[in-house]
Amino acid sequence: MKKQENTLLDRITIDHHIMVGKPIIKETRITVQHILGLLAQGAPYDDVLCDYPHITQQDIFACLLFAQQA
Repeated sequence: MKKQENTLLDRITIDHHIMVGKPIIKETRITVQHILGLLAQGAPYDDVLCDYPHITQQDIFACLLFAQQA
């Protein structure tokens, strides 16, 4: 399970030059916080993926895992 978690967490990056250093989905400017906020408001995964077609379900899982480990 640890390898799978590490693979997911590789999708999240922190760069102080992008979004003021907030954790983002790699190669995007979409913050983990934004995705978590959408999910907290009840947005289904499919709606998030439709609104942000350049991210994947794995990216959403990575955001959840990142938050769980924070």
